[in-house]
Amino acid sequence: MKSRFLLFTGLILILLSCSKKMDQPDVSIIFLHHSVGEYIWNGKPSPFVQKAIRKISPELANKFSSRGRLPGLFKAYNSKHGKNYRIDQLNFPKASPYGWNNFPFDYYNIWVENAGEEPFMEEPTLEMLTRDYQVVIFKHCYPVSNIEPDLDSADINSYLHTVSNYKLQYNALKKKLRDFPETRFILFTGAVQVKANLSEEEALRTREFFTWVREDWDQPDDNIFLWDLYSLQTEEGLYFKDEFAASPQDPHPNKEFAGRVVELLFNRIIDVIEDDGKGTSLTGSRI
Repeated sequence: MKSRFLLFTGLILILLSCSKKMDQPDVSIIFLHHSVGEYIWNGKPSPFVQKAIRKISPELANKFSSRGRLPGLFKAYNSKHGKNYRIDQLNFPKASPYGWNNFPFDYYNIWVENAGEEPFMEEPTLEMLTRDYQVVIFKHCYPVSNIEPDLDSADINSYLHTVSNYKLQYNALKKKLRDFPETRFILFTGAVQVKANLSEEEALRTREFFTWVREDWDQPDDNIFLWDLYSLQTEEGLYFKDEFAASPQDPHPNKEFAGRVVELLFNRIIDVIEDDGKGTSLTGSRI
């Protein structure tokens, strides 16, 4: 009787071990975002209930949005191709205590200036994120496009939104991201405001900056990749096109735009994982 019990116990332990191995993802992906990213995650505008819940608890809202279009695409891909890619999402930075800001300065501030093994103002550093995730996706929200004129000199530690400050912060970020060669980073260009919320001068500076990001800052054969949301939003113009936006005054994506570009983002992520981004354009179209 005792030998049977031991045999049964051994079988249970083996099955539990196998189950844990099966649950272990092939690649773990984290998508850091705010509201525009949430619309793309869902493939549509966020439901009213989810918006209301987010005001009370961002963590609970994330659970409600777990059936979004982007994780659904991964689920279908995993089933078809025998993969186990897992994608999670995280509001970064949170509204409190750091503040609801994800400008170039904020990524520089959290990941470069205050790097380390401990959170900075409750936000995970790259040292922490790269322990758990092999792909880190991050972006800016549309106020990044409200760019002010340059001053006489640039300041990497300045929160002032100028092209020259952005460039210093991006160059410091690039150097830091390359310190984690086993992790792939995917950075969105944009997002950009609708015309009602952006002067022509601001729009021209935004185009100048993201052109620099694509043509100069981004380099081949490293662990940093772009997804060109800016080009998808503007289609070679200066503003987020009104027909793609929630309204001419609201720079969040509408259902048609979010539903289309989420598949392009998915294409880009899969291509970065499996072919170092060589099989898609910066917008995610297959080459």
